[in-house]
Amino acid sequence: MRAGFTSLDREVVAELAVRGELPPWLSGTLVRNGPAKFESGDRSFRHWFDGQAMLHRFAFGGGRVAYRNRFLETPSLRSVRDRGRIAFGEFATDPCRSIFARLFARSATSANANVNVLLGDDRDQALTETPIAVRFDPDTLATVGLTPSDDTIAGQVTTAHPHVAPRTGDLVNYVLKFGRRSLYQVYRQRGDTRELLAAVPADRPGYLHSFAITERHVVLVVFPFVVNPMSFLLRGKPFIENYRWRPELGTRFVVLSQEDGSVVADGRTAACFAFHHVNAYDEDGRVVVDICSYPDASVVDALYLDRVRGGAELPLAFPTRYTVDLVGGAVRARRLADEAMELPRISYRAHNGREYRCAYGVGAHGNARHDFLNQLVKLDVRSGRTTTWHEPGRYPGEPVFVAAPDARAEDDGVVLSVVLDAAAGRSCLLVLDATTFTELARAEVPHAIPFGFHGQFAAR
Repeated sequence: MRAGFTSLDREVVAELAVRGELPPWLSGTLVRNGPAKFESGDRSFRHWFDGQAMLHRFAFGGGRVAYRNRFLETPSLRSVRDRGRIAFGEFATDPCRSIFARLFARSATSANANVNVLLGDDRDQALTETPIAVRFDPDTLATVGLTPSDDTIAGQVTTAHPHVAPRTGDLVNYVLKFGRRSLYQVYRQRGDTRELLAAVPADRPGYLHSFAITERHVVLVVFPFVVNPMSFLLRGKPFIENYRWRPELGTRFVVLSQEDGSVVADGRTAACFAFHHVNAYDEDGRVVVDICSYPDASVVDALYLDRVRGGAELPLAFPTRYTVDLVGGAVRARRLADEAMELPRISYRAHNGREYRCAYGVGAHGNARHDFLNQLVKLDVRSGRTTTWHEPGRYPGEPVFVAAPDARAEDDGVVLSVVLDAAAGRSCLLVLDATTFTELARAEVPHAIPFGFHGQFAAR
């Protein structure tokens, strides 16, 4: 699986050989995002999350699959590739080699948007956790430019997982502004116009990679992996190394009204950590929030490149349901299944923020911790039943659900996943029947695609 953490320098355009049969209705484009360059000159980036962004486009139509890949042309990439210098701070890599150099370095925000993408509605963008999105052409993947900054809701950290509000269609996200009292600024966006919905103060803000939304609420889950903002100025460490695990703080659930931004509930439960929410919905005076939950934040350290390449044990996340009472804020938790799950996806258009049954993710065969994520998982969140896809020596990425145009059931459609064949040193795009979780087809890619993060499908 080391090929999944090896730089890919090739940019190709190719018609892929398809084994099996694609559904005749599958027409559209899957664009995936992730790191693809892990070195600069004689230096290496330190963490999986630091690699320079590359987009991968799979175009479906008439039973065929066309592929192309392309780096995002950002100031960060140009410095790394053309000058052999890491000039921008990344998640866990400091651009400066010494304390002396750091004293004279100008602070710079990276535009290495390697986490997720938005597609359609004239907002084709690559996203990361800084408030700088990178616009790209959805057909050629050519970089168009950086999005202009929005000084009306300024901050230093955001998520690459904005949500579409189920009732209004607004795009909802938050920007974290560091200060003596930091603020989680939750906003909604229509077109290019942003409107502040709520500002939630925090003395020690936590690292939030994602958040939850329901039809009526926004839920911020603040894990006790927190930072003193002064550390960024005084410690001289890469971004994430300023955070500290403080389990005594517990995990905070802040439920906000989408109507007026008021705090509806603010409760705490035992310490946990997560990157990804599965889904959330309103239910009889409660909010149900499903999360891929870790017992602590040790997974952040486990994903340093020297550790994952060296076969260190990988902490596992398990799908866990948290129920927040809107009167009193009491929080109850229960595990939904004993099968590990990460990078979760659902039938988003139909069930985002609403009650649902099916979730899809990646997991670890036999819940083994000595290998990387090596199986796909389908979870029935009501019964806890799981179905898996696994082939020895193959490592699937995030499963993207695509509904059939005449879908009659929640899982009527296909699941798309980029799978690395470790022995062959190349990847394929796997297409599973989402109902039976059996293979329909696979399209062979001419090289290994490094392990990526997230992608989106746009029908046509």
